[in-house]
Amino acid sequence: MLQRQKNWFQRHIDSMDFGERLADAVAAGMGSWRFIIIQTIIVAAWMVLNAVAYISHWDPYPYILLNLLFSTQAAYAAPIIMMAQNRQSDRDRVKADEDFQTNIDAKKEIEQLQIRLNNIDIEKLDKIIALLEKLDKQQS
Repeated sequence: MLQRQKNWFQRHIDSMDFGERLADAVAAGMGSWRFIIIQTIIVAAWMVLNAVAYISHWDPYPYILLNLLFSTQAAYAAPIIMMAQNRQSDRDRVKADEDFQTNIDAKKEIEQLQIRLNNIDIEKLDKIIALLEKLDKQQS
């Protein structure tokens, strides 16, 4: 069975450990509209429930507990997002190296083709000159 060679991205994904995969998943989730919408619904519900609570306001205005939750979320989210960004930088660097190597290989191949085409042109010119010389000898 023919086995396909892995590209740079597949090799990078395979080299990631559980923590790196988790950080990327969390960063991707927190950077989505789904997360923003769900968080907005939760915050709105939190504020409404605290505003209309008749007996007990567990977090009265100015919502100090809610602010504490946001601060805790931000304290954990920032380093996780930075880890994901660092890995994205690593991926970009590897991709740039792969692209550079591909460009070098393509340049070498183009140069070889150009040499072959020049050789073909030279051979054609040599044949034309030989035919012209032969024709000139026949006319003389």
